[in-house]
Amino acid sequence: MLYTLHDEAGPDAPTVLLSSGLGGHAAFWQPQLPALQPHWRVLTYDQRGTGNNPADLPIGYTIADMAADVLRILDTAGIARTDFVGHALGGLIGLELARSHPDRIDRLVVVNGWARPDPATKRCFASRIELLLKSGVQAYIHAQPIFLYPAWWLSAHAERIAKDEAHMLAQFPGIPNTLRRIEALLAFNIEADLADIQTPTLLAAAIDDTLVPYTCSEALLARLPRAQLALVERGGHAFTVTDTAWCNRTLLDFLRQPG
Repeated sequence: MLYTLHDEAGPDAPTVLLSSGLGGHAAFWQPQLPALQPHWRVLTYDQRGTGNNPADLPIGYTIADMAADVLRILDTAGIARTDFVGHALGGLIGLELARSHPDRIDRLVVVNGWARPDPATKRCFASRIELLLKSGVQAYIHAQPIFLYPAWWLSAHAERIAKDEAHMLAQFPGIPNTLRRIEALLAFNIEADLADIQTPTLLAAAIDDTLVPYTCSEALLARLPRAQLALVERGGHAFTVTDTAWCNRTLLDFLRQPG
């Protein structure tokens, strides 16, 4: 498994692992690195079958398999325990690790995550799958920013979005991998085990998220014994990008708390 360890904070600093959403790319977290690197050893990675970590994902690939990939990275890097920050699909990986390997996770941040897929999320992904299969990769990627960003941000950053779109086209992981990753996140359901997860958890969400309703984070809050919730009024699904200042401040405040 390929990964990058940003260790400017020194070998004795705690570690935080960043896990991105459906796209799977480590570069998603670029806006957070300047805030985290002075205090933590920051571990980033391209998820299996994405970016610079190409692989043909098997049929039936699951969130548990993605969590096992993370464990292999931690073992390879010689890291016994880590803080974990996951966005959407990455947050599901974090929840799975907190359920199955709580000894490896100190603190967990779930950004725009869920215990089970919400009907609104299912509708969004059904539309995206139909675009991919009936209109092709270019149409699928062209529509993606609509689900990630609020309209006001799209309007103000049209040139950047166009550049990002070209980059995503060049690095598209293929239709089978994309479908298997979507199938994995739609199949994830951890509701029955939430009460047993004792990992200190921050749930962060945007009220105007189109893809994952913020009420999914409220539902997690009601069931996780050691969770707290932080909501931002606007910023959309990728508020890590659209409101970097709020996101980074919220991450630092939580990760600095005693365990």
